[in-house]
Amino acid sequence: MNPAPGLNRTTAIATNDRTRAAATPRIKLLSHGFAIDHPDPELGERLMADALGVTDREAMHGILTQLVKASVNGQKPDEVTLSFMISMVKSIRPRDSIEAMLVAQLVCVHVMAMRCTYQLANADDVARQDSAARALGRLARTFPAQIEALNRHRNNAEPAITVQNVSVQDGGNAIVGNVTQHASVIVSDKGQAAVATEARMAQMPDRSESERIQ
Repeated sequence: MNPAPGLNRTTAIATNDRTRAAATPRIKLLSHGFAIDHPDPELGERLMADALGVTDREAMHGILTQLVKASVNGQKPDEVTLSFMISMVKSIRPRDSIEAMLVAQLVCVHVMAMRCTYQLANADDVARQDSAARALGRLARTFPAQIEALNRHRNNAEPAITVQNVSVQDGGNAIVGNVTQHASVIVSDKGQAAVATEARMAQMPDRSESERIQ
C-alpha cells in the first residue's frame, strides 16, 4: 500500500501526453486499506490522478478513499464496482477540482440508484418496496441535477465572443445592441461588411443630381 502523504504539504503530480494515453491502473483492496496496482508506483499515481481529474497526490487519495467507501457492498468494498466507478470518472474527463468532485458524486449516485433498483426488484414485502422506491426516486432526481450543474460549470468556463458588427441581408432582421455568443460562433469580417455597405451606397442614385437634370 502506498503510504499517505504528509498533511503539511501538497505534492503536485505532473502528467504528459504519454501518461494520458496509458491505461488507468486498478486498485488493489487490502485488509487495512487499498493500493494502486502498478509496477511503477510513481507512474501509477500519475495515471490515477489523471483519470480522476486532479493534479496532486492529496486530492487523488481523497477522492479514491471516497470512491472506495462508496463501493462498499456487504460491509466491504467491491473491486468490480470500484473499477467501474473509476472508469466512468475517467470517461467523463473532469477538467478541474470542481468537476472532479461533481463527477465523483455523479458516479456514486448512479451506483446507489442501481442498488436501489435491485432492492426494489427483490423486495418481498410492501414496506421494503416503498423504501427502495422512495430512495430510487430521490436518486433519480438528483442525477440529472448533477449533470446540469456539471454542464453549467463547463459552459461558464468557456470564453465568449461579443459581436459588434452584424451584416444583414435583404429580408433579414437586425438585432440592435451587442450580441454575445460562445467561442464556436464565427464572427464575420468587419472589412467585408464595410465593402458591402459602400457598394450598396454606390448603386443608389443621387436625388439632387436627378432634380438638376430635370
